[in-house]
Parts: sequence; C-alpha cells; structure tokens
Amino acid sequence: MESQIAKAIHPQYQPVAIIWSDEKPAGAMQFQEKKWGCVMWLVANAAKGKVAVADSRTFGCFGGGVGLGFGNQYKSFPGGEEGFCHFLSSGNSLRPGGLELAEKIKPFMRAEAHDDFVNGERYIKNPEQVQTFIKTLPMMEIPTKYVVFKPLAAVDEEFEKPQTIIFFVNPDALSALVVLANYGRGSFENVIIPFAAGCQTIGIYPYQEAKSAKPRAVVGLTDLSARVFIRKQLGDNLLTFAVPWALFVEMEQNVPGSFLERHTWQSLTVA
Repeated sequence: MESQIAKAIHPQYQPVAIIWSDEKPAGAMQFQEKKWGCVMWLVANAAKGKVAVADSRTFGCFGGGVGLGFGNQYKSFPGGEEGFCHFLSSGNSLRPGGLELAEKIKPFMRAEAHDDFVNGERYIKNPEQVQTFIKTLPMMEIPTKYVVFKPLAAVDEEFEKPQTIIFFVNPDALSALVVLANYGRGSFENVIIPFAAGCQTIGIYPYQEAKSAKPRAVVGLTDLSARVFIRKQLGDNLLTFAVPWALFVEMEQNVPGSFLERHTWQSLTVA
C-alpha cells in the first residue's frame, strides 16, 4: 500500500502496519517462547522492511504482552502484580519476601532487569500509584492468535486490514502529523501522549481509540527503557505516532490541498 502521508513527510523509516491475524506470515521474525525481548525491536525491524509477529507466548516481556493485547500479563510477573508495582516504582528490596524472590529469579534475568527488580525502575513514585496505572490501562484480549508487524508498503488492502499504522518520526515530522490529525476534525485535541510502555502506545492505546467515533492518534516511545533498547537500530531522535486505521484513512484523504503542499512544510524538508 502506498501512503500519501509518507510521500509528503519523507520519514527515515517505513510506516509499519499492525495486523491481527490467525495465520503466521511465512518467514516472520518472532521471539522464542518464554525468552525476553522488547516488542519495539520487532516494530523497528518492520520499519526497516521485515515482517515480525508475536503471540500470547512470544511477546517478549510482561509489558509487551499487555501492550499487544494479550490480557493482564502483569499477573504472571515475579511476585504477581504486587511484584510489578514495586518493580516499576521503589523496588522489591523492602517488600516482605522481595529479596528472597530476587535471589531465586536472578539466574533467569538480565543484570539490569534484576537490579530494577530489587531497586526499582522509579518511573512511578510508589507501588500504590503503579496499581492505579494498571487499572487505567485499556487492557484487552484481541480476537486473533497473532499480532503482525508489517511494512505498510507490503500490505495488500484487498486481503489485509490494519488495526494501526505506526510512523517513526523526528520532531518536524511529528509536528506535521499532529497538524494533519487535527486538520479536518473541527476539534483540536486529536492526539494524546499517555504515560505507558512503548509497546502500549502502539498497541492497546490505539486499539482503544479505534473504538471511538473520532479516534485519536497516540504519540509514544517516551518510554525510556524502550528508547535504550532500540537506539542502535533506529537512532536517538525518533518518537512513534500510532494512528488507528480509520483516522489514518482520514489523514490520507486530507493530504491533497493541505499544508503539506505549502512552502512552510516544504522548507522543513530541505536538508
């Protein structure tokens, strides 16, 4: 599928389509079962032209399972939801049984992840607020076996319907996409930036927005951990802009005649 938006904003990497499917594409990249990995690695590889896939046993990490729509995977985190609440905030070292659990799981964790389990990522101030964060996430169980990440250019609209289109964008292109998302709406809060994992801002948040009569786009990759994990693949200067399919179609139709054909935008695309 050719994108008018991509032709106008000239992203460094290809837009990526998220497709729900009960069939696994031949030759698709996939994490090994029960092996750790960051979902954003899969998305980054799709942006570079490959096809990747995840299912309920190969989503890489607990947050990734949540983010892609495989239910509340935090219940399976070491120590359950309580263990995760301490992990994301102040750490498990002071929680009863926390250090004993940390020692037990140490052989199965990366050194950085184990340190975070003990001392906390400190992304939220305390475990109680993490519990509130979990309750506000739009968790869901998608109706298919697989989540497929595919370069948009390789999508056949006759046989495939994407759920979400993801752009990796620099500040100028992000600005253009924010303008375009608001361009034809008659309302002007059509883009959100929720606090969430990188995979959640391209997965369950756009999924949730897609249920709305006026779905909004979601800015992501403000997740510091995800940024560390993919910087060698894509560099340091990018955020994600995830667009529910209906909004993507609307934005595509609004490219002709818009600011994207005018001198201000075009001056920003000159190297």
